[in-house]
Amino acid sequence: MADTLLTVEHVRKTYESSTGSVEAIADISFTMEAGELVCIVGPSGCGKTTLLKCIAGLLRPTDGLVELHGKRVTAPPENMALVFQEYGRSLFPWLTVRGNVELPLKHKGLSREERRQLVDDAIEAVGLAHADTSYPWQLSGGMQQRVAIARAVAYQPEVLIMDEPFAAVDAQTRADLEDLVRALHKDRGMSILFVTHDIDESVYLGQRVIVLSNAPTWVQEDLAIDLEAERDQITTRALPRFTELRTHVYEQVQRAKRGQAVRPGS
Repeated sequence: MADTLLTVEHVRKTYESSTGSVEAIADISFTMEAGELVCIVGPSGCGKTTLLKCIAGLLRPTDGLVELHGKRVTAPPENMALVFQEYGRSLFPWLTVRGNVELPLKHKGLSREERRQLVDDAIEAVGLAHADTSYPWQLSGGMQQRVAIARAVAYQPEVLIMDEPFAAVDAQTRADLEDLVRALHKDRGMSILFVTHDIDESVYLGQRVIVLSNAPTWVQEDLAIDLEAERDQITTRALPRFTELRTHVYEQVQRAKRGQAVRPGS
């Protein structure tokens, strides 16, 4: 049997405001197996980031639970790493690439040699071995995001959570970074939960695409992506099946925006 890594069960989140309670997430449930690459899409403002913060232990759900390997998440798990869209704000400008990648490892009780090996491996994996002594401000946006990814890789998490990590880079850089994520998933067996607003990206990357409804949010569809495991930017995106899948997901997101989706059991 597959090993269930992550369980999200009837998660609900409300916020208190001056006008009363605001329900951001109504009822979200899904599971993720070890080694999966799962993408989450949905209308803008549907609560994708709120959901990720609940999963990562940064926010406490109003109701429901999140479990990692059957253990309830009540604080940021040690075996989870996050990569955000705002890569520039997550890097320390006074540290080199190596310094930024190594920083979280200093809290893991590793020897200097163990840290060096992990940093070398991670920097090599993201193609930045030639820039390991550079500072973030000397790098392009795409290279800075590679540093953020390398830092997560070096930490050796069981699950990597990525919150719209490529939204701020150009199309060519985005394609390169998408292929980097796929390579990390394939070569290292990383479990990746990837939130994006780009429908084509979700279909290209994911083994599954979870479509969220408009707020207050629930899972509108959990779609298996039945494309070949080996994918590339030219051949895969030209496939008729790719077009069918991205059109289906696009239609689902549009239905969500219009509030036309019917919630199961309602």
